[in-house]
Amino acid sequence: MAREVRSRWRRRAATALAAAAAAVLAGTGLGLSGATARAAEPNLVKNPGFESGLGDWTCSGASGTTASSPVHSGSAALKATPSSSDNAKCSQTVAVKPGSDYTLSAWVQGSYVYLGANGTGTTDVSTWTPSASSWQQLRTSFRTGASTTSVTIYTHGWYAQPAYHADDISLTGPGGDPGEPSPVPSTPGGLKVSGTTSSSVSLSWTAVSGATGYNVYRDGTKVQAVSGASATVSGLSPSTSYQFQVTATNASGESAKSAAVTGTTAPGGGGGGGTVPKHAVTGYFQNFNNGATVQKIRDVQSQYDIIAVAFADATGTPGAVDFTLDPALGYSSEQEFKNDIAAKQAAGKSVIISVGGERGTVSVNDSASAANFAGSVYALMQEYGFDGVDIDLENGLNSTYMTQALRSLSGKAGSDLVITMAPQTIDMQSTSNEYFKTALNIKDILTVVNMQYYNSGSMLGCDGKVYSQGSVDFLTALACIQLEGGLAPGQVGLGLPASTRGAGSGYVDPSIVRNALDCLARGTNCGSFKPARTYPSLRGAMTWSTNWDALNGNAWSNAVGPHVYGLP
Repeated sequence: MAREVRSRWRRRAATALAAAAAAVLAGTGLGLSGATARAAEPNLVKNPGFESGLGDWTCSGASGTTASSPVHSGSAALKATPSSSDNAKCSQTVAVKPGSDYTLSAWVQGSYVYLGANGTGTTDVSTWTPSASSWQQLRTSFRTGASTTSVTIYTHGWYAQPAYHADDISLTGPGGDPGEPSPVPSTPGGLKVSGTTSSSVSLSWTAVSGATGYNVYRDGTKVQAVSGASATVSGLSPSTSYQFQVTATNASGESAKSAAVTGTTAPGGGGGGGTVPKHAVTGYFQNFNNGATVQKIRDVQSQYDIIAVAFADATGTPGAVDFTLDPALGYSSEQEFKNDIAAKQAAGKSVIISVGGERGTVSVNDSASAANFAGSVYALMQEYGFDGVDIDLENGLNSTYMTQALRSLSGKAGSDLVITMAPQTIDMQSTSNEYFKTALNIKDILTVVNMQYYNSGSMLGCDGKVYSQGSVDFLTALACIQLEGGLAPGQVGLGLPASTRGAGSGYVDPSIVRNALDCLARGTNCGSFKPARTYPSLRGAMTWSTNWDALNGNAWSNAVGPHVYGLP
């Protein structure tokens, strides 16, 4: 079976499990391996069954309390109630050992209940259930980084949903030494402004050993808490100077503030994207033959403004990628392929390399792999003439180090770099998800996020209601999360399959795509969900793939392309 088909089927299978068992989350590190071996290990969580009230736990917004019913065991359980502005997150910081494996589990009841761990030093993990009418166990696992001595475990619900319950929370693995707490981390160094827009300033600094988080201060006031060594402070005024400082934190306390830097916002709008038009159509170009129309780059329909060549391949070097032109495309030489790219660029199009798919299991989990990623992508840009990169990683990503990688690439490639992302629906349900965090971290250099509104289970919209794929409401209510969660309208696109054969599920008639675009940009042709405001500068739409579109007589691009260009 061809690579793309296997990749899409794997995604469909994962999503089906999410809808049926509510336990699959891309990149969460789920797995039961090692559970038996750890059975005899002590539970590192203090007050795991809430028999001592909320002792050792901290809940956001006074959302938590204990309840005598329902309980999974003992006489008490956590009851936490979200609000329209708070997801009722309850957390505890636990001492751990560096470079060690851990399994986190909890018994939960309720709708949209999450379990996760932050500050692992590798890839932070989470898992969730959309509905647990009786006690259901959530489980995930992770490995700590080389200098990690504490992690923060948490549960939370979802905005405007009913109260959830949690009980018997367990973290097993080698225990740290709570009798010898980690020292307060040292003051971060190397603070610098890494980018600006008219409404935001992006910052980066040198990571501090032993830190589990960082606080960002603007003009002396704390404005943000982040887990990695970068942040974007938004909501700022154009052409205005601000002073920024950061501190490092862990369970033992907070460091002194760093030396201050001054960031001045731009007079106009920001965002990367080079020559990409205000409203644009993105199409994936298949570097393989799977039954769709085999194309050369020159054959790609003129409606496509961004052509994402799928896919780059992982190599034996952590974080690094390479590209091999498939002979099935019929090119006589690589130079002919490069000439086609140059011709498209001369016609005003952008051609980028997509990282993901079946052979795109690229892990960027530390500074070395981030550097390898940036260096190898830039080498492909120089070799083939690609304008940038598309991030379509289906196995999860680490927002801290992917941010480092993309900022490093931006430093090499310059302001015309095109960066697109194609997360799955679950990846953009919350700003705390790694994909969403990465998008916000690179907002000043990000071109567009084309979320895949297909191969998906039912998801929450920004109004807290549940929507199923295949409708205008599914597109608009989920896009609203991104539009109201910090991305600029020009950084949001709607990703749909070009035909029924282009995805396992989620194909909609192009008229549905047009209606969703109208609803978001003009406030017309909406379904039952209508956004509180319109987004006239919405970027546009994306499809998988130009090849499936061609096989279907270019019906998708001929219907959607002109509509995108006609947006306000």
